[in-house]
Amino acid sequence: MAFHLPYSAVARAAAGAALSLALAAALPIGAAQAQPVAAPSAALPDFTQVVEATEASVVNIRTTEAVPVRRSPMMPGDGDPSELFRWFFGPDFMPPGFGQPNPQGPRGRQRQQPAPSEGERTVPRGIGSGFVISADGYILTNNHVVDNSNGIFVTMTDGKEYKAKVIGTDARTDIALIKIEASGLKPLPIGDSDKLRKGQWVLAIGSPFGLDSTVTAGIVSAINRDTGDYLPFIQTDVAVNPGNSGGPLINLQGQVVGINSQIVSRSGGFMGISLAIPIDEVMRVVEQLKAHGKVTRGRIGVQITEVQDEVAKALGLDKGQGALVSSVEAGGPAAKAGVHPGDVITAFNGQAIKHMTDLPRLVGATRPGTTATVQVWRKGKSLELKATVAELDDKTAAAQNGEAPSSGTGADRLGLTVKALPPDTGEQGVVVDQAEGAAAEAGIEPGDVILRINDADITSPKQYAQIVKDLDKSRPAVLLVSRDQQSQWVIIKPQ
Repeated sequence: MAFHLPYSAVARAAAGAALSLALAAALPIGAAQAQPVAAPSAALPDFTQVVEATEASVVNIRTTEAVPVRRSPMMPGDGDPSELFRWFFGPDFMPPGFGQPNPQGPRGRQRQQPAPSEGERTVPRGIGSGFVISADGYILTNNHVVDNSNGIFVTMTDGKEYKAKVIGTDARTDIALIKIEASGLKPLPIGDSDKLRKGQWVLAIGSPFGLDSTVTAGIVSAINRDTGDYLPFIQTDVAVNPGNSGGPLINLQGQVVGINSQIVSRSGGFMGISLAIPIDEVMRVVEQLKAHGKVTRGRIGVQITEVQDEVAKALGLDKGQGALVSSVEAGGPAAKAGVHPGDVITAFNGQAIKHMTDLPRLVGATRPGTTATVQVWRKGKSLELKATVAELDDKTAAAQNGEAPSSGTGADRLGLTVKALPPDTGEQGVVVDQAEGAAAEAGIEPGDVILRINDADITSPKQYAQIVKDLDKSRPAVLLVSRDQQSQWVIIKPQ
């Protein structure tokens, strides 16, 4: 059976052919034969082999918790038929034909209404994911998956379920090591998260919304994503949802490069950004959890802030890198090593501090009692100091200094009026009496202490005045200002 186009379609086809011939005739000789350039194409990777090799090592984790309940004293079956009705309809309900409530018991004794009793019952708490790291049953997951649970149950892909026990947890890195009584398990190979690059393909396997053994794919969106937490995260666009927590992030070689931990979302569900803990950081924690059940971290006793580009330039640094010391704990490891407020820590134990958050990670990973090398930038020079790392705990101490009284004279080129520190302080610097103009706009307040201008330590009001007088008006000055034992560099352009 032949299929015929309607006349209008035939007419349009003929007109189109005529137009094509006309255009071809109008083109230069040889142009009509030119072929369009084919767009480059790249085949998507085949994930099937990676999934087949790894998904049996990924587990579903469900947890339970105990919740308090109040047991009613009017349980049915205690010998009084009216109690059965009150159990269902309330304590004041009187069944028809039973008359007025009898305050006497069945034998004429006064009935004692027992008080409600407290109890507990176990209820489902949540669902997460994990993966096997050893043949004898060690499993990694997130701390928030198992935290505050009274039961942890691990289900393998073949349907076998095991009750797990917690070996150790670390809330700061959100890592938990659990174990099941099993043997012959297939552990996932551990990769190197330091080798990850933007644009690299990665997979997530887990149990989003309880849908176990779900595979999603995407690319690495960013490396060392700083979210203000203790760890730098791997950012990906792999679809991760509640239930994926604790599951592995896997490269195309079938190696674990991270643990899926968080999502960045305004809705509570996946919105294109997920965060994973780098496996290199994880394994350092795992070693301590397996050996001691907890993580011990180091500290040197400093508070730090970011090095801004303007401050770096004023201090003679090439880039705004490192950790700017805002305060030093009295008697702490850094103070004993000679670290001063205003120093910029540029390296720790030979490892460069590119971002402020690099320092607490490096110090925290150092065993307490270890002598570490601290590289600092001070007054245009690089100094190497030795600090004995102490153990990090939750105790903190802070002292508050009172503000100096204010009485004013004329402001200087920086907008400041200063005077000497009280002699009983035993400290160098000058105290701000009044701040106006550029100094006030920069945030300097009466009572602040000026410790340094550029590379010069301030020793007296007279010396301060001479330094301010000689400042180059074409260049901004950088002042080290102390307030409540916290130091910060402030940039002011001299007038």
